[in-house]
Amino acid sequence: MSTTTIRLPEALKARIAAAAKRAGTTPHGFILEAIAEKTDQEERRADFDRVAEDRYARIVASGKTIPWEEMRSYLEDRLAGRKTRRPSARKLAR
Repeated sequence: MSTTTIRLPEALKARIAAAAKRAGTTPHGFILEAIAEKTDQEERRADFDRVAEDRYARIVASGKTIPWEEMRSYLEDRLAGRKTRRPSARKLAR
């Protein structure tokens, strides 16, 4: 483990201390947890963006997609527990 210095404005330091007390932890533990949560959030966002970019690249390469109306109907049927046929991708007219 290494040490990093973080300079906090007094008002923020007081808010952290109060929040940590309410959470039943120390300010140090509270800050570590906040940093871990923010890091996890950013990693998930980066993964989401990567998946979205990959999917979009496949759409552009193939020129095929599923119209939103069909996909929405399919998803609503699945959510309601109804048997439904999966829509197939096709080239859409521009």
